[in-house]
Amino acid sequence: MTKILISADMEGATGVTWPADCLPGTPEWQRCRPMFTSDVNAAIAGFLDGGADEVIVNEAHMTMRNLLLEQLDDRATLLTGRHKALSMVEGVQHGDIDGIAFVGYHTGAGDEGVLAHTYLGNSLTGVFVDGVRASEGLLNSLVAAEYGTPVVLVTGDDRTVADAARWAPDAVGAAVKDYVSRYAAVCRTPARTAADIRAAAARAAALAVRHAPAPPRERRVEIEFDAEHLAGAATVVPGVEQTGPCRVAYRAPSMYEGIRCFKAVTTVVSAAVEEWYG
Repeated sequence: MTKILISADMEGATGVTWPADCLPGTPEWQRCRPMFTSDVNAAIAGFLDGGADEVIVNEAHMTMRNLLLEQLDDRATLLTGRHKALSMVEGVQHGDIDGIAFVGYHTGAGDEGVLAHTYLGNSLTGVFVDGVRASEGLLNSLVAAEYGTPVVLVTGDDRTVADAARWAPDAVGAAVKDYVSRYAAVCRTPARTAADIRAAAARAAALAVRHAPAPPRERRVEIEFDAEHLAGAATVVPGVEQTGPCRVAYRAPSMYEGIRCFKAVTTVVSAAVEEWYG
């Protein structure tokens, strides 16, 4: 039995290039939801084509209520909604996931890429793990590794697929658009991207083989903000220390704990952002 977990984010989905395209409640978001669902459906179909037995999709974007369940491939199941212990990779901690796919992903804060950011749309200018600049993909891959689950597929813009070569070198990549600027891309049509993602997922299914969990080890996480008051706000989270005017750091005994602390920091910082000046 091969079980696949799809972590589905929206900024890297087909056709999405602008904040409103993935901001829940906007007309643009409503237009892009079917394209997002199409990307996920293509991955589901591809994994099943490749011999996977079960696919579960974890919603990973903002409200985590963006995919259209009524249009989802009914051979899969959907975990939708917020407040999950591992957020974007919820489910990997159960130890029965053979491979994880990052669908609709994007590059991290401070990097080139369509809608590049890390957790927060703005305010964070860089996240670093053990000195290495980290995207959401890198952060989540480190968590998955602690449960012996390899990243087997990554979809998003071309910069995201290139970034994934750093932290998931064996994964199959499928680019759905080519970066022009943070808010512009050369986009392929849903029919073309669905075919590309399905073919990539079919190849990726063979990579879904659980291995020995990576032994948890201490990680140093640093976060850089665009304003000094946000660094101060972050220090209310136990263990987080201000290391510069706009920078904080903390140590975690594992990436499981590291990502949970990171989630706490971003939640606190979000509440400290003011409307006009951040």
